[in-house]
Amino acid sequence: MNWRKIRIIAWKDILEVRQNKSVLISMVIVPLIIMMVLPAVMLVIANTTGSADALNDPDIQMMFERIPPSISNMLAGMNEVQLSIAMMLGFLFAPMFLIMPLMFSASIAAESFAGERERKTLEALLYTSATDAELFIGKALAAFIPSVLVSWISFLIYIIVLNAGGYPLFGYLWFPLPSWYPLVFWVSPAFAALGVGATVLISAKVQTFMGAYQASGALVIIVLGLFVGQASGLIYLSVWVGLVLGFVVWLAAGVLFFLAIQQFNRKALLYQSAH
Repeated sequence: MNWRKIRIIAWKDILEVRQNKSVLISMVIVPLIIMMVLPAVMLVIANTTGSADALNDPDIQMMFERIPPSISNMLAGMNEVQLSIAMMLGFLFAPMFLIMPLMFSASIAAESFAGERERKTLEALLYTSATDAELFIGKALAAFIPSVLVSWISFLIYIIVLNAGGYPLFGYLWFPLPSWYPLVFWVSPAFAALGVGATVLISAKVQTFMGAYQASGALVIIVLGLFVGQASGLIYLSVWVGLVLGFVVWLAAGVLFFLAIQQFNRKALLYQSAH
């Protein structure tokens, strides 16, 4: 395995991502909406009314009723308004964070082969001296690294927004809650790896960027399942749940990468490109 060749392939794709305005715009707009605008609006409402009534939601009430001891210990000493904010922005909102690494990794990885095919540059790339595994890993890293970095920067923005907007309500810096650390630094990269592996494999088989992106979009269903499960009280993204979930997703991503590398064949890609 020649890591110098892998770095060159990855860096080439990262430079191409910087020139793709549609991808760059989505990587800026989506985090701003999810991590800044939506929580800021909720905090303004809570600060303005000074009551939890404006944020009274059946999902929040259901979560209150089924909250496990591991979560209640994190929220000990909070009043009604603080609890509503913590439950909504600290727990119910958490699965939304996982949408970003999946979406960004899918959009970048979809460009990996399908985008090259559309730009008529695939043939030159496939005739390089890099092995099939090096080519695959290089393109996967080009999608994985930016998506994880953007997710971590978004988390930093979320910390600032929740503490700045929540300080009048809490009187102290209350976020992040302990459950967010495995979510951000363990589960989020795992979802990015899963999205990259699936999308690069799909991108190598379809003819267009949109075809690869849409086919990989089905992975978002996993995140929506976590959101519904947490809203219904069936599952909570506690520290231990995050660690276990991350392990399962990393395992699935590893299996997917292994199968994808085994199935990847540049000769087949050249044949598809010629027809």
